Amino acid sequence: MAVMGDQHNTFDSSEFRKIVQAIESEVGKVIVGQDLVIRHVLLGILSSGHILLEGVPGLGKTMLIRALSRTLSLDFSRIQFTPDLMPADITGTEILDEGTDGRRAFRYQRGPIFANLVLADEINRATPKTQSALLEAMQEHTVTAGNTTYPLPSPFFVMATQNPIEQEGTYPLPEAQLDRFMFKVNVPFPSAEALSE
Repeated sequence: MAVMGDQHNTFDSSEFRKIVQAIESEVGKVIVGQDLVIRHVLLGILSSGHILLEGVPGLGKTMLIRALSRTLSLDFSRIQFTPDLMPADITGTEILDEGTDGRRAFRYQRGPIFANLVLADEINRATPKTQSALLEAMQEHTVTAGNTTYPLPSPFFVMATQNPIEQEGTYPLPEAQLDRFMFKVNVPFPSAEALSE
């Protein structure tokens, strides 16, 4: 029990459990047969950790993250990682703006990283240089452009998906990037019953 002034604040574990079960149930309406995956991803969010989901395409990884963002009422942004994606496509860039008085000035145009829940879809399809654009954001919850540092919204989570490394056209994540993830969740192929449902 924590005491703050004259008020007593208690942590009600049974109420917390009910809320988590309600979230799992709601997401389970969309993602069938992946209860353990849902639980692990939710644990990552509740622990303020970033999660790496690995599995072959078509298993509902993207749909899982969309369903979680809707259920938790979090701002959601999706970045599709491709070999031609540049770091500024993630973080944003300075653009030249002309004011009503005719003066020109640089203005920072925020990238899709400025959301509560960011889906880094197929992160291992981008080059290491582009992958590294997430390092500061994931560790410091900020983005630095030029001489200015911009805070990211709170809460801030990165959920990255990756295809197995043995697939053609993928780049293994560097160790510095892997260290930013709390854990990796393997997304198994669902059972025939789950597929039917």
